[in-house]
Amino acid sequence: MTEITGRHWLMIAVLGLTWGGTFMVVEIALRGITPFWLAAARIGLGALVTSTIWQLRGGKLFAQRPTGSHIRTLAVIGVFSSAMPFMLLNWGQQYVTSGFAGVSMASVALFVLPLAHFFVPGEHLTWRRTLGFLIGFVGVSILIGGQALSSSGAEMELAGRIACMAAACCYACSVILMRRLPAVNAIGLAAVLLLIGSLVAIPVALIVEGPPPALDGETLIATLVLALIPTAGANMLRVAVVRSAGPVFATLVSYQVPLWSVLLGTLFLAEPLPSTLLWALGLILCGMGLSQYGPLMRLFGRRSNAAQQGSPQT
Repeated sequence: MTEITGRHWLMIAVLGLTWGGTFMVVEIALRGITPFWLAAARIGLGALVTSTIWQLRGGKLFAQRPTGSHIRTLAVIGVFSSAMPFMLLNWGQQYVTSGFAGVSMASVALFVLPLAHFFVPGEHLTWRRTLGFLIGFVGVSILIGGQALSSSGAEMELAGRIACMAAACCYACSVILMRRLPAVNAIGLAAVLLLIGSLVAIPVALIVEGPPPALDGETLIATLVLALIPTAGANMLRVAVVRSAGPVFATLVSYQVPLWSVLLGTLFLAEPLPSTLLWALGLILCGMGLSQYGPLMRLFGRRSNAAQQGSPQT
């Protein structure tokens, strides 16, 4: 039985704040760097850090010899878990707020539901999951089509919204594909996926945006922060949470990310906070909670029982 301690709660809180604040830092970085080069720099530096740590820990990836299918799946995951979503999010954040981008990431868990139903054996859309998906889908519809942002007259605002949601779809696809992999070293997996992502993002940045731009001090710091903290550091922290507290507990970070992104964007970037954005956020979080009701209740039910069994009798 997994015992959830105060250390685990602190770790999950740090993850939520780190990933929730990522969108604010991206907004700052985009003032001095083009979106695809920001993605390439973030992925490339993150790959360098995680690969170094992975090699120091032995450099082993698969527990058993992988098949050609496993290698191909790994390559696709590398594209869908870093290269594509990072480029889409950076491009989209040129036209939408960081708060919007963060809220759009809450829809990843919703997109996973129908994909798992069709592509993962044993994962079916129960009535509760279906209802949760429908509620969340209403929130996503409001997010894309409603006035979730105060319109600044940007002609590409709708395209930016769609790009953010497309990034969420990429993450959902990578989650499903990861279930096809055999047992792997988690840190090695993070390193390899970032390496694959960099092999895609760097050439795309060169082709689309030309040579990398010269960076001012603020942009350089923001880029380094993105590479080292949310890309490399937080991914390894997530590995530690999953290993010590379980994957269900780790999903709690998904509820924090959109909240932090909206709060930080409002406080530090003076971003607008329209009611439709809050409605969309509330519906998406409700849909997520309802669709994951069973696993979460089992998690906290076990924790409650363990606490009762360990309490002194009076």
